Amino acid sequence: MQFQNEGLAPLREELKMKDPATFQKIDLNNPARFIRALSVIRASRMPFSAFQGRQKPLRFFQPVYILLELPRTELYARIDSRVDEMIVKGLVGEARKFYSYKNCQALQTVGYQELFDWMDEKMTLPEAIEKIKQHSRNYAKRQATWFKKYGNWTSFHPEDFENILQYIEEKLKT
Repeated sequence: MQFQNEGLAPLREELKMKDPATFQKIDLNNPARFIRALSVIRASRMPFSAFQGRQKPLRFFQPVYILLELPRTELYARIDSRVDEMIVKGLVGEARKFYSYKNCQALQTVGYQELFDWMDEKMTLPEAIEKIKQHSRNYAKRQATWFKKYGNWTSFHPEDFENILQYIEEKLKT
């Protein structure tokens, strides 16, 4: 909200004063980075840089990475159904309650943003609901891409209990 009202300059100054180390490394033209760093500083009362470069604790175990994955058509059908259920259970009314706070960072999420656009008469309610579904599917796709790119995941269908248990048992033996 401060960025939208005052621009990037006050955020730069605040970060420069509160955490010069982060200020030296940050992209000076990226508002999202400034907002993130300042939100951490404001919440923790510690410099953002204090959280950077920490050495990870040693683990005395080897994690087992299991990814529960549905075929895309099934996943997208579930997402669409879930959005419909959220609408029936009051998402529109919930969004109305938060409309006056629509510029808060915490409400810059799939679901609220589309409904706020509808309330601002930028689209119809059916269009907003369709956008929620589309953006939820986009988010799911980005998550799937992230899981495939980072980590050594073994994928299973969520209902494949026998193979999941067998896989875990094999990992426990090693």
